[in-house]
Amino acid sequence: MRSLDHIVRGFAATLVARAAYMLSSALLMVLLARVFLDPDAYGLLFWSIGVLAVVQLAADLGLGKSAARYIAEYGEMDPGQIPHLLRHVLGYKLAVVSFVGGVLFVVAAPLAAALGKPAAEPFFAAGALLVVAKSFAVFPEIVFQGSNRLGYSATVRALGGVGRLVFAVAFVLAGFGALGAFVGYVVGYGIAAVFGLVAMYVLVYEAHEPSAEMEPGLARRLVGYAVPLTATRGANVLDKQIDIVLVGVFLNSSAVAFYTLAKQLTDFVLAPAESLGFVISPNFGEGKAGDDVDRIRALYETALGNALALYVPAAVGLALVAEPLVTLVFGASYAGAAPVLVLLSGFVVLQTITNLTSDSLDYLGRARERAIAKGVTSVGNFALNVALIPAIGVVGAALATVVTHAIYVSVTLYVVHDELSLHLRVLAIDAARVVAVSGVMAGTIVVVAPPITSLPLLGVAIGIGVVSWAALAFASGVIERRSIRAVLG
Repeated sequence: MRSLDHIVRGFAATLVARAAYMLSSALLMVLLARVFLDPDAYGLLFWSIGVLAVVQLAADLGLGKSAARYIAEYGEMDPGQIPHLLRHVLGYKLAVVSFVGGVLFVVAAPLAAALGKPAAEPFFAAGALLVVAKSFAVFPEIVFQGSNRLGYSATVRALGGVGRLVFAVAFVLAGFGALGAFVGYVVGYGIAAVFGLVAMYVLVYEAHEPSAEMEPGLARRLVGYAVPLTATRGANVLDKQIDIVLVGVFLNSSAVAFYTLAKQLTDFVLAPAESLGFVISPNFGEGKAGDDVDRIRALYETALGNALALYVPAAVGLALVAEPLVTLVFGASYAGAAPVLVLLSGFVVLQTITNLTSDSLDYLGRARERAIAKGVTSVGNFALNVALIPAIGVVGAALATVVTHAIYVSVTLYVVHDELSLHLRVLAIDAARVVAVSGVMAGTIVVVAPPITSLPLLGVAIGIGVVSWAALAFASGVIERRSIRAVLG
């Protein structure tokens, strides 16, 4: 298990790089929604990206995550196996990605027609390049995570985000509209892929002298462990993308724009929690290999408590300011995203727990249990979307997401407890205090904050919430002097 200083440095580097990624993504979101595209064009762009995310599943097959798990383990036990692992995975990926990209290019027109969106045909044709570029951009990012080179992992993502911003805006300004923005996504992922693969070769592949031969059975275990990871990733796609696809099928592109915008805002809020989960998860695999369960448990419990102390009040505040936030930042034409954002504020809390839990289970070797939970809840999410979207509109998709994700979080927490024997009573008391503080904070905002009619007044309301939360959190002991440094040091 890595040292505390390594974890802290990794978190800081990851947070900075992911801040660059999220800020570039947020700026692109604002420019596309408020300046360049109307809701219909914005919705068509991200509906197409949502469909392609489903296709992406077939191109990736969980191989990257499986490789990362074994890189983390063999980095401790037998580093000479790492070059063999990388060669095998890259060979598999080249074959699979080439096949999937070629098929997608050929079937772009009939696929768009079958889904009732003929206008998406050029997006699907160009999507063959997106699938290839994204697959080889994400792969080195995951490998760097498994090898605990977290700064490089986050840098790959940041380069992709900045590249998308620059080239999407450039192509839109050149008059190519939503399709130009889509091609900007392809170029951004391509830049990240080139940098990531070169850096991975130098820093991971060449850094280890290969063993004389690959350990017998390792290739089989690598592919075998990718199976539950593929199932989990497929379930993630159902959770994160199929709702967007179904909104487009049952409603229209404007509804897709409202739903996508709300989800993108929650992604922005969740970036720090995602960074923390990304940093600590490889330590679970290393800690288990070293039979260091006590420190793993302490790390997980402290990270979870601190994350909830931040994200429960953040979710409450997001729900309170959802309507003025959407209309003042993106314009009145996107007001339909506000009720979706209110519902998805509950998803923020659930996803915070998921960000700290899901990857950790993979590194602990419990991917099978997570895959089953994710598969069942994702099928439920699909069914609820089909039932609720035609009945109550776009908010039905948000409601389905929150309900099914709550079930998934409950199951994964149980699996973590089974693996680490968490101190449940202490965690429950801490969570109750966080909820109480968040409730008082919400009341303070409602009573003290003036009506939010401008961006400065929105800032005032947010400031009141932050100050009241901080005062209440310190006074109640929700925020303690103890930190991850104290737990591990």
